[in-house]
Amino acid sequence: MNQRDDQVYIEKVKKGDLASYTFLVDKYKNMAFTIAMRVLSDSFEAEDVAQESFIKAYLQINSFEGKSKFSTWLYTIVYRNAVSKLQQNKFKFAPISDEMVEDYDYEYTPAPIDQLQHAEREKFVKEAIQKLPKMESVVVTLFYMNECSVEEIVEITGLTASNVKVKLFRARKILEKTLHSLL
Repeated sequence: MNQRDDQVYIEKVKKGDLASYTFLVDKYKNMAFTIAMRVLSDSFEAEDVAQESFIKAYLQINSFEGKSKFSTWLYTIVYRNAVSKLQQNKFKFAPISDEMVEDYDYEYTPAPIDQLQHAEREKFVKEAIQKLPKMESVVVTLFYMNECSVEEIVEITGLTASNVKVKLFRARKILEKTLHSLL
């Protein structure tokens, strides 16, 4: 499903079709939760922020002009709500949970040994991402797991493009060292 398909559902929502919004929620809920988790490190708060963000997006759907992807617009709302919630909690930092929702569909089933090796590598990558500073963790999640462009990350986080690139560069260096020691 691409941006054009999203626009069809958005137009239906603007005309009052709630079922179309349910489709959009189902499509984007996993990454919305993951972004909120990266910022808040608490699954209950992340779930609340994701739900609040979907409500806010629904209430403001008429202001969505389609200049960016719907997902970028939505993730911006999620990110800003999560940061706001974090500030309300007076920057209570906790380790990032290895609870992560992924939005991938695998079409083939690898051999059991390959599955085990993949699961082990995935565990190491999650551990390494947990050791990153919060902003780097968010940027890495958006860039690599959600495949957002630098421009989309700029729009979501409010950082400059050069700052996003620097954070990605630093995060890659940290991940490289961390994964090297873990593996």
